[in-house]
Amino acid sequence: MELLQVADNVAREKNIDRDIVLEAMEEAIQKAGRSKYGHDHDIRAKIDRKSGEITMKRYREVMADDAEIENEVAQLTQSQAKRIKPDAEVGEFLVDELPPLDFGRIAAQTAKQVIMQKVREAERSRQYGEFKDKVGEIVNGVVKRVEYGNATIDIQGRAEALLRRDESIPREHLNTGDRVRAIIYEVREETRGPQIFLSRTHPEFMAKLFTQEVPEIYDGAIEIKGVARDPGSRAKITVASADGSIDPVGACVGMRGSRVQAVVNELGGEKIDIVPWSEDIASFIVNALQPAAVAKVILDDDKKRMDVVVPEEQLSLAIGRRGQNVRLASILSGWDIDIMTEEEESARRAEEFKVRSELFMTAMDVDEVIAHLLVAEGFSTIEEIVETPVDELTQIEGFEEEIAIELQNRAANWLEAQAKELEEKRSSLGIADDLMSLEGLLPAQIIKLGENEVKTRDDLADLAADELIEMLGEGSLTFKQANEVIMAARAHWFEEEDAKAAEAEAEAEVAAADAGEAESAEEKDASAA
Repeated sequence: MELLQVADNVAREKNIDRDIVLEAMEEAIQKAGRSKYGHDHDIRAKIDRKSGEITMKRYREVMADDAEIENEVAQLTQSQAKRIKPDAEVGEFLVDELPPLDFGRIAAQTAKQVIMQKVREAERSRQYGEFKDKVGEIVNGVVKRVEYGNATIDIQGRAEALLRRDESIPREHLNTGDRVRAIIYEVREETRGPQIFLSRTHPEFMAKLFTQEVPEIYDGAIEIKGVARDPGSRAKITVASADGSIDPVGACVGMRGSRVQAVVNELGGEKIDIVPWSEDIASFIVNALQPAAVAKVILDDDKKRMDVVVPEEQLSLAIGRRGQNVRLASILSGWDIDIMTEEEESARRAEEFKVRSELFMTAMDVDEVIAHLLVAEGFSTIEEIVETPVDELTQIEGFEEEIAIELQNRAANWLEAQAKELEEKRSSLGIADDLMSLEGLLPAQIIKLGENEVKTRDDLADLAADELIEMLGEGSLTFKQANEVIMAARAHWFEEEDAKAAEAEAEAEVAAADAGEAESAEEKDASAA
């Protein structure tokens, strides 16, 4: 019974199953028995789960008379077995009772090591099973130690977790014994045990804090649509209400700001802007840029880019300190945002108007009035004129059907001439077909790359995003678009690697099959002999 009490105490202390501790004890007794009687013996120990009595037995397997005996102390032929047990059958085990084991000092120490090892493994398995499903949850813990800014957190005595310095809020100094709240963002199963990683800078941490503080979010009446953080400094969170009678922003702020202040205090004074969600992206970004006042928004849906025009006196407020306000609004919306003053926007529009007018005048040999009319109607490229139906062109004031058809013919002729010129340049520069067919770049941009000695898809794949933008010119691509183009150029590398891996796997399977056939043939030859 004393053995069962020890097992109960260990199971309770380590929070693992009692049977796991008893199985570890049985294994330890078996190991001690093999140390005494010989390591080749098949010795098995059993602890009675009610009385705590230990029984130890030796097992010997009965083999066919013509079978090869690999272990003489753990196996015997059927003929030998029948001398001990007349009805012995092949495959059964002869079992011999062994006297109770008198543990020596070394055997006891070995048994203790085996038990502790098994208990540690069970504890690690329990920790991993418990915490792998808690990723994304907030946990409370106490700082156990701090090394080089990385804090080891004791989670309610059940496990240890790591809060790395880069996952801690800047200028937040943790000391041993401090209580900490953080989110579990990753759990890894490693050889040394489960590794639990915590974060206080993760956007989801702030979202979970609001969920705890605002009952409407917890109940699902208010939904958090997105979070953007500059940890320790400023954050923006966007919320929407499924119930029209609930003000999502007011609910998150709370009476006299009590709810949002509780989150601010937990995050070390981080300023939080609560933004109402809107399906209209322009309205949403206007809200996200608060407290700055926005005069005008110009969208480019294809590039997910937006020009936001603000009064001169609002420019610094819209951009924020070190670009913080516009950067957080951009992360929250997923759009690239360019802030400009009304004067800058006016100058840019005037420049664009001039450039487009000159393009139409040069390409289609038209006068300034017609070029201005086309630009005023929203045309920006020659391709748009060719693709627009004639009846739509005739709706422009002063454009009769004959003029519209003539304009389209001239535009088509110019595009054809440009395509021919580009093809000649491509040929003379030696630009490969695989680069010309790459999506995300215009033919003229690919010619520019060729002039910079980038002539194949592999050449482009070797570039960095800033190098690509420098070659094509500022404003040609955003940093994100440049990265997407480069990753598209690298795609075939990964396809080739996958193909090689699949080919190697197929070869290995064929080799294994051949080896199996060869082994089978050898066995047949041997049996025939």
